[in-house]
Amino acid sequence: MPALRIIPCLDIRDGRIVKGVRFQGLRDAGDPVERAAVYAEQGADELVLLDVSATPEGRGHGVATVEAVRAVLPIPLTVGGGVRTVDDAARLLDAGADKVAVNTAAVTRPELLTELAQRFGTQCVVLACDARNVETSRWDVVVRSGTTSSQRDVLAWLAEAEERGAGEVLLTSWDRDGTRSGYDLELLSAARSATSLPIVASGGADSVIHLAEAVAVGADAVLAASIFHDDDTTVSSVKRALTDRGVEVRP
Repeated sequence: MPALRIIPCLDIRDGRIVKGVRFQGLRDAGDPVERAAVYAEQGADELVLLDVSATPEGRGHGVATVEAVRAVLPIPLTVGGGVRTVDDAARLLDAGADKVAVNTAAVTRPELLTELAQRFGTQCVVLACDARNVETSRWDVVVRSGTTSSQRDVLAWLAEAEERGAGEVLLTSWDRDGTRSGYDLELLSAARSATSLPIVASGGADSVIHLAEAVAVGADAVLAASIFHDDDTTVSSVKRALTDRGVEVRP
């Protein structure tokens, strides 16, 4: 399999990085432009920028923030939040995004994934799937920044999204988000069986052990926020530790 990608995530509200637990109780975690530059210098392979209030507030993503981050970022950038149409995606790509992530709008109208793939190519289309555990080995897709259950089964949705043109899955465990209790390994393993798309594991990372566990069950990339924003570790330190454990990472 390709070398593991290490991806810091910047959740954005009103132009600032925020972090909470299960998408609630958001606290300020810094300036996105400053942090983006730091993570790139540390060796991050990609960066994810998610406007967490765009969909609940019924607006588009803050393009100015994307442009400012792009100006200091030499690595691939995925941007999500408030993407409802092909034109919304085009604005973000024009502002400097390399890939666009969609969640709520794709659940509401799955045809959007196909429209995006046809316009920009599957390599630009990321399905952002927020999963909440509802019973043993079953997860529902939650939307609107985790506030609403779609009643859609996560595994079935991943398979459908692949058929419709998604090129990658950003899979976040709602239950683990911000808890620093480790990724939902059962979810990741089940998702690996449901789709052949690259899977970015998200939600719950607290240590190199957690990252290695995600790789072992099939994640192609690992996303983390708190451990980097709180300066508990650095991307370069994580890469060295994973290499010591026998996990192949990008230089």
